[in-house]
Order: sequence, then structure tokens, then C-alpha cells
Amino acid sequence: MKKTDHKIKIIVEMTDTGFSAYAVNFPIYTTGGTASELMHNALEASNLYFEDQQIQLSQENIQFEVDFQQFFKYYKVLNANFLAQRIGINPTLLSQYVQGHKKPSPKQSEKILYGIRQIGQELSEINLIYER
Repeated sequence: MKKTDHKIKIIVEMTDTGFSAYAVNFPIYTTGGTASELMHNALEASNLYFEDQQIQLSQENIQFEVDFQQFFKYYKVLNANFLAQRIGINPTLLSQYVQGHKKPSPKQSEKILYGIRQIGQELSEINLIYER
């Protein structure tokens, strides 16, 4: 098997039972009960698709995309007003993105994603005191 630089863009959608996903440019489809299960299944489905070409994909080859409305619906722990203040976007405007009333520009999307990743990084570095 050979490695590749292929980037597979996979669109993620929430369902009543978890998630479904499909690749934009390839006939690759999968589901998962959780986000981590979906990521695992997407990689497995992608590798099955490219198996005849003897191409081995890794998680770095998969690019997951989800719209703002579904992202904030799933990650309810992330407060849109807090995020808006953190990244310097008008909270009402971010709310309109989240509700699907407006679509952010690519530059605005990058700013929002950067803020989300910053918060995620901070949270991953925190240790909670659970014993005294």
C-alpha cells in the first residue's frame, strides 16, 4: 500500500441517531453514533474505496466540515456569545450564522474556527482539582 496526499472533504450532518457523512468528490458514505466513531468510520470507508488503487489514507487525509448551525447544536457547551466576544465579532451576527440566517465569508469563517480551536486548546491544557 502506498500513502497519498489526497485530501478527502467530508460533509458531516447530524441525525436523530448520531451523524452521517459523505465525501464531496468520491462515493464515500458513512454514519456514526458519536463524532469519534464517525471519524473512525469515515477513514475506514475511505480506505475501502481506495483499496483497489492500493492507496492507504490516514486521518490527516480526511477533512471534516460541518455547518455552523449543526456545530453549535451539537457542541452546546460552547456559548456563541462568549465566542463572539473572544474573537471580536458582533454576537448578533454570530447568532445569525448559527441560526442559518446568514452565511459567513471565508475570512469570517476562519476567524470563528480559529477562536473555536483556541478555546479547545485552552481546555485541553487545563487540569481540574479533584482531590484535596
